Amino acid sequence: MKVSRRQLLAASLGSVLPAGALRAAPTIHVKKRRVLRVLGTHVTLQETLRKQAEADLGIELQFQPGGSGAVLYQASTRPESFDLYEQWSNSIRVLWRSNAIQAIDTQRIRHWDEINGLTKEGRVTPAAKLGAGDSPEKLLFVQPNDSLGSNATNRVSFLPYVHNVDSFGYDSAAIPRGKPYETESWSWLLDDAHAGKVAIVNEPTIGLFDLALAAQSKGLIQFDDIGNLTRKELDALFSILLKYRQAGHFRGVWNSVPQSVKLMSSGESKIESMFSPAVFDLRSRGIDCVYASPKEGYRAWHGVMCLSSKTEGDRQDTAYEYMNWWLSGWPGAFIAKQGYYISNPQRSRPHLTQAEWDYWYLGKRASEDLQGTGGTTVVREGQVRDGGSYERRFSNVAVWNTVMPTYEYSLQRWNEFLSG
Repeated sequence: MKVSRRQLLAASLGSVLPAGALRAAPTIHVKKRRVLRVLGTHVTLQETLRKQAEADLGIELQFQPGGSGAVLYQASTRPESFDLYEQWSNSIRVLWRSNAIQAIDTQRIRHWDEINGLTKEGRVTPAAKLGAGDSPEKLLFVQPNDSLGSNATNRVSFLPYVHNVDSFGYDSAAIPRGKPYETESWSWLLDDAHAGKVAIVNEPTIGLFDLALAAQSKGLIQFDDIGNLTRKELDALFSILLKYRQAGHFRGVWNSVPQSVKLMSSGESKIESMFSPAVFDLRSRGIDCVYASPKEGYRAWHGVMCLSSKTEGDRQDTAYEYMNWWLSGWPGAFIAKQGYYISNPQRSRPHLTQAEWDYWYLGKRASEDLQGTGGTTVVREGQVRDGGSYERRFSNVAVWNTVMPTYEYSLQRWNEFLSG
């Protein structure tokens, strides 16, 4: 009988291996690491946060940061390309209408009852100004007919987490320091003394309101409702702004925090639309950048974390774990060190030193040097936070970042302004 090579090999091995060893090897099941794809901007998609979340949750986070306009377009047209979306509340109407996101079940949010009144009611205290435009409670709760509104339900369009008030920053070496809430004014952006040294954020739902506040506070125009500009009002506003643009008043526009930092650190601008991290970055570089407290009030924004309409099953469970992680304490303390707030601040308090809590949330004078998220000193002993405490700052909101009914038209006029 002819013996095949395979039979010969089996016979040889059989003489040295125990019985049964030649049977099929058992299948080894290696548990795959859970992956979560998060689309958003550089504001919250930071490497330190990614690494900490991965370590705490045992997952793999794939951050997809980009410009605000680009990520909103991707999210609204390709919900299958992400699991969670992080940006600002002015993106909610677009995402909800395009069916790009699904409702979040508050019964699966571990610390939902700790979310403060700013998100749920639009005010951080009963006496605070509500502010024009889309205050967060108007967009938060999913109503029985699937519209968005302020009547509380167990379904929400976004997870409340990071938020802040914005204004403009200015270099005190070039512009004398003003008095918070008294002399500092949005009109400074259109002051002839700053011609050629003014930069604006390139975002029609943000930069538009900076300039609308500037024009109104300078007495160049008056709006019936600055949070809901009509086409006629937009035409009048851009007629004014185009003249400034053509006269070379604006140094340019910026699309990211690093760009805004570069504009001021290089001396190309001395006053500009600004986000909080840029202020503290500039200070760490030795530039005394003041974050203005305009007498007219701030432009406020609320961060949103949204669940893709295509996220389901195990990946949805992982998304809920990540959302709960954001409200667990450490993340809120981390982002406090770049000037941002979290919706359940008391949960983060144990993760901050007393000096940090006093400065960032209570508006007290710093009792020691304080470090930012990058490990460099951003606050010197004795300094007071521009605008004061959390409550004082959010009690002075002029307008919220908003997608108005005239959004499409405002976008057209904005692009004309940029090309003008």
